[in-house]
Amino acid sequence: MNFPSELKYTKDHEWVRVEGDEAVIGITDFAQRELGDIVFVDINTVGDEVAANEVFGSVEAVKTVSDLFMPVTATVLSVNDAIDANPELVNSDPYGEGWIIRVKLNNAADVDGLLSAEAYQAEVNA
Repeated sequence: MNFPSELKYTKDHEWVRVEGDEAVIGITDFAQRELGDIVFVDINTVGDEVAANEVFGSVEAVKTVSDLFMPVTATVLSVNDAIDANPELVNSDPYGEGWIIRVKLNNAADVDGLLSAEAYQAEVNA
């Protein structure tokens, strides 16, 4: 499994890549393996401020639907259009083309409270 060291992680299996006062968020390699083949990503929070640990959308796999939790308080700016037509990108490239949303961070320092790659790896016993 892949745990890029430049990302921050949550215990709910989301990752965050900070880009200035914005961030890109997706689900981890571990999460997509646990879910199986992803067939649909539902995000209806564009333009909304979503508090840390609140649901910002969901992913639907063949056998289950799983909520997506906001890692830090942020405003949802956009959804990755590529995953509308190709939700399997979340499985094949979870840290790249399969990203889910772009957000504007309320406080970039909040990201410091998230898990490092090593801590997340230990969390999932990988």
